[in-house]
Amino acid sequence: METNKTKSFWSRPEGVTGALFLAAILFGGAYVTLTSIGALLAFIMTTTGAFVSLMVLGTIVFLALDSKSRALFGYMYKSAMRWITGLFVQIDPIGILKSYVEDLKSNLTKMNRQIAQLRGQMHKLQEIILNNKKEIDTNLNMASQAAEVNKQAQMLLKSRKAGRLQESNMKLEDLYRKMEVLYRVLSKMYENSEILVEDVQDQVMVKDQERKAIMASNSAMKSAMSVIKGDPDRKAMFDAALETIADDVSQKVGEMERFMDVSQGFMQSIDLQNGVFEEEGLKMLEKWENESVSLLLGGEKESLILKSNDENEYLDLNAPLKHPEKVGRTNQYDNLFE
Repeated sequence: METNKTKSFWSRPEGVTGALFLAAILFGGAYVTLTSIGALLAFIMTTTGAFVSLMVLGTIVFLALDSKSRALFGYMYKSAMRWITGLFVQIDPIGILKSYVEDLKSNLTKMNRQIAQLRGQMHKLQEIILNNKKEIDTNLNMASQAAEVNKQAQMLLKSRKAGRLQESNMKLEDLYRKMEVLYRVLSKMYENSEILVEDVQDQVMVKDQERKAIMASNSAMKSAMSVIKGDPDRKAMFDAALETIADDVSQKVGEMERFMDVSQGFMQSIDLQNGVFEEEGLKMLEKWENESVSLLLGGEKESLILKSNDENEYLDLNAPLKHPEKVGRTNQYDNLFE
């Protein structure tokens, strides 16, 4: 959460609307001035025109020099842009978080299916490796027996077959280790994503009521007066915390979906029947392994990869997926509202 900084007004959707409106005002003003410069000069030369011009100039200078006036004008402009943007785009942080919860739940269902599919492929691969080992032993025994009775051709045939099977098994075992990386990571992502769903749902349920209470007690006028006084706008601070959660969840949802694509691409590249896999699928997985720390996995990413390559670390494919214990666990987003 430390990497998530509060976005400025201009980097949000309402900021884009504000920039477009500001550009339109400047362009429109410049166009009117250039096309009506003669009439404007004639107007300024009159007493009324001179008075109006001085008033406008004085107002601009006052706004430029008075910080409270600038803050009030900025607040009014930003509020108007938020209202306009809200007519076309979902910018309510609670609404955004609710949509992310739905995305997470949908992704969890897809991830569960992927884990089940991967588990099935790994069971098949284990069976192929085991059958190959049995056949290797059989061929080596037959080669030994052929050597005893001096049947050189038979001995060479069985020895070479055992060698080919041994070479095939080395590739299959390497493939299994890669699949184990996928399985461990998908399982951990699934567990952590369930925690994420619970945390976000809890925040939405509690903060939705709090936000309604803040909006009811903090009228636009009160917020404006707070801005003039230099005090923080309570609603703006509350929304900023919710937006930080939304940004964090957005990145985690994106990471979750990217890894699911990597996983699906790798699994689709595998041909268990012939014991081969395409290099592209392997490259996708290796690229993910070499990327920076995972938001969803945190420091566990490296340990999961190390476990997958450690022969002493046994992976029980028949063990059920872990589900998070809610009792005694703190919500990862509570500190944002302290």
